Amino acid sequence: MLLPPRYRAKHPLVPVVRLSGAIGAALPLRPGLSVSSCAPALERAFGMPGIKAVALVVNSPGGSAVQSHLIYKRIRAHAEEKKVPVFVFVEDVAASGGYMIACAGEEIFADPSSLVGSIGVIFAGFGFERLIERFGVERRVHTAGRNKAMLDPFRPERPEDVERLKEIQARVHATFRGLVESRRGARLKGEPENLFSGEVWAGPEALEHGLIDGLGDVRAVMRERFGDKVRLPVIPTERPSLLARWFGRSGSPQATFGSPQALVDPTAVIAAIEERAAWARWGL
Repeated sequence: MLLPPRYRAKHPLVPVVRLSGAIGAALPLRPGLSVSSCAPALERAFGMPGIKAVALVVNSPGGSAVQSHLIYKRIRAHAEEKKVPVFVFVEDVAASGGYMIACAGEEIFADPSSLVGSIGVIFAGFGFERLIERFGVERRVHTAGRNKAMLDPFRPERPEDVERLKEIQARVHATFRGLVESRRGARLKGEPENLFSGEVWAGPEALEHGLIDGLGDVRAVMRERFGDKVRLPVIPTERPSLLARWFGRSGSPQATFGSPQALVDPTAVIAAIEERAAWARWGL
């Protein structure tokens, strides 16, 4: 016999939110991990009545420093408002901005083969000045403001531009480092020059350095903390837009890449290549 909800045994409830992908603004056909894309799922998870905690499953090679920080702050704001702990579980990788997001948890867990860390700032680009010179292409740039064309990839690199870039990177790195130190505190072990060098560690090494609190997965750890009857509903993130489902994410024959009916956005293609490169950096 089915009993009304008020007569059923109330088992501990811990909603699970997956935060997966490269971090950055979303494009129409390529959903990225940003504060806007994950905010609805976080709202639903923290808004469920009677929750004991919220579990976040993080799998990200990093990306935008700003979006990483915004997601981190949104998670902490919810946790402090609802007064519930946050547990973070790393899957393949939580590197750079992915680790910044992981620091939103009171405790962080990872698999022994997970890659954790990369607490640093990187800027990568290309120089095409010799390429366009070879083909007789003349670059014409007109600016108001002498540094407006800083690090233009079609012009020779200027030492003063590199120096300015390093100043900006140092500021962003200091913010990242301060956040990690404030969240991990005395749990951090080792020399700061090593911890904040941008190096990445496998799960057991990350545990030794105090970057995580244990090895384990969401189901095992939550059952250990809240009992075998704990409920772990997965809160779905936003669905792809109608346009995305129609042109490439629905699995329908007419949406296959390269077919006459498909739309190919060069910007989306480049973005997909960049995201693939971010994952490939960690062998994934």
